[in-house]
Amino acid sequence: MGEGGTAGQQSSRRDRIAAQRASAQRVQRRNRLLIAGGAIVAVVAIVLGFALSSGNSPATSSGGGPTTTLPSGAALAQVVSTTTTVPAATVDTVGAGTATTKPMPITGAPLTSGGKPEMLYMGAEYCPYCAAERWAMVVALSRFGTFHGLNATHSAAKDGSGAAEPFPNTATFTFYRSTYTSTYVTFTPVELNTNIPDPSTGFYTTLQTPTAAQQALLSKYDGASGGAIPFIDYGNKLMTVGATYDPGVLAGLTWSQIANDLHNPNSPVAKAALGAANYTTAAICSLTGDQPATACTSVVKSLQAQFG
Repeated sequence: MGEGGTAGQQSSRRDRIAAQRASAQRVQRRNRLLIAGGAIVAVVAIVLGFALSSGNSPATSSGGGPTTTLPSGAALAQVVSTTTTVPAATVDTVGAGTATTKPMPITGAPLTSGGKPEMLYMGAEYCPYCAAERWAMVVALSRFGTFHGLNATHSAAKDGSGAAEPFPNTATFTFYRSTYTSTYVTFTPVELNTNIPDPSTGFYTTLQTPTAAQQALLSKYDGASGGAIPFIDYGNKLMTVGATYDPGVLAGLTWSQIANDLHNPNSPVAKAALGAANYTTAAICSLTGDQPATACTSVVKSLQAQFG
């Protein structure tokens, strides 16, 4: 597995991944014990309340971030439309932006599905690093195909023990129950957990279970990072582990604010998320033979040279 950059850059990247991994592992270690009876009642009440108010996976409403009233109906449709229609000229203007991590080469048998190269994503709804990464993925993948059924969610505010999570309630999408169609690439998302702790374990409720083949890829390429998420495998040719930009740029922002900021190349959100989206686009273009030309622009192609 190759990795570009100076020794200092590699060390910085390892530190970021270690911090993200430590956050997830901290939750797992701390919450294996059963939650006391009073806490169980409180959590069940939260789960029931949100299950009744939303047909999507449940989302916590505890504090620590922006409003957690999920956009729905016309409001959600507007957020999705705004996010998936960022002009190519705007994205090109940002270039690499303030993205902090780029895809790195891996080796393995080509990963394909449906006769097309496959992009495998593994993350979780509670994860703030996944929350940030989804904005970049939605922008990038919308240049190759179309999403259907995207829903809004947010990262967790507190874990099962009541301890605050990093970047709480970060507004984002969930890929759970969504579909994606493209003539160029197959996108396979796996959202491992919700953002609600399971009363029986204190850890976040399981949402989707990876297949044996998907788990094998996570173990093979992400094993050194302890299974850190988000994990993205681009056709067994490139991969990223952890957020590729600082989730802090989204702090305190609503879904609409983030989506609108993506159209302003001078905004901190655009510089970070669109920079990451350009690297994602470049990785996909390396799988599709730089097709379509509307996505694989000269700016995007210039980023491919950085992959090593």
